[in-house]
Amino acid sequence: MSDFTPAEVVERTGFSLDTLRYYEREGLIGPIDRTAGGRRTYRQEHLDWLGLVKCLRDTGMPIADLKRYTALADDESTLEQRIALLESHDREVQASIDLLLAQQRHLHEKIAWYRGQAAEAQFAREPASAVGR
Repeated sequence: MSDFTPAEVVERTGFSLDTLRYYEREGLIGPIDRTAGGRRTYRQEHLDWLGLVKCLRDTGMPIADLKRYTALADDESTLEQRIALLESHDREVQASIDLLLAQQRHLHEKIAWYRGQAAEAQFAREPASAVGR
């Protein structure tokens, strides 16, 4: 199994180095091994975990909930609590999606209205001889 440098983790996950260090300080990743020279080394399991962290953050999970989930994930007896936390987050994600879709419909209505206005303005500018064609 290969180890990854912080730069490789940044490249593979899309997180900045500062974010990676912040997540480490907050206990969202760990434990991180170090080389004899004191440099951090990450394993594939860290990359896999960071993939889930990225998904949860990208879908709006607050850091406090992510910390709670991370703490629960370390305890095999918390399966039901983890499911409940993820289901709650899923409901919040769905509500956000529903709101965005409603807002997108509103945008589409506004765009259609403006297109109608533009077509009416174009029609009004056309010479009378061109209108009858």
